[in-house]
Amino acid sequence: MSALAITALVVVAALAGYASYLWARVWLHQRQQRQLQQQQRAERNARLLDSIRTIAWAAEQEQCELAEAALRLCVLLDLLAVPEGMALADRFPALHGLYAAIREQPIGDARSALKRNERMRLDVERHQAESEWAERLKPELTALRHFQLESA
Repeated sequence: MSALAITALVVVAALAGYASYLWARVWLHQRQQRQLQQQQRAERNARLLDSIRTIAWAAEQEQCELAEAALRLCVLLDLLAVPEGMALADRFPALHGLYAAIREQPIGDARSALKRNERMRLDVERHQAESEWAERLKPELTALRHFQLESA
């Protein structure tokens, strides 16, 4: 074998070793990123679940209106990173039913800009929806106070 062929083999072996080293670093970095993302997702879910439990407790204790609780809870439930196949709308149908009934109503400044009679009409609609869903919503609020996510 000539010196040129031996030099070529050494260069190819060195490049293959360096490529393997770089691949291992990329693989390790990707694994660390996945672990960090999982940790961040778990921390975010913990904060969301704490808020969900607090709002559910307040609604159960009648410290906030059911409509307000439904608006807030449905948004928080949508933000949860849930395991594949877990349908929270199916798990809490009364909550999502009340939310569907009132979600188009204006809030904040948009509500303040309405005429008084329009606000009163919307209040009547909201109270009717709350009355319609109240009994079915109570057990769901209790379930939400103790809600846990299964591991993803």
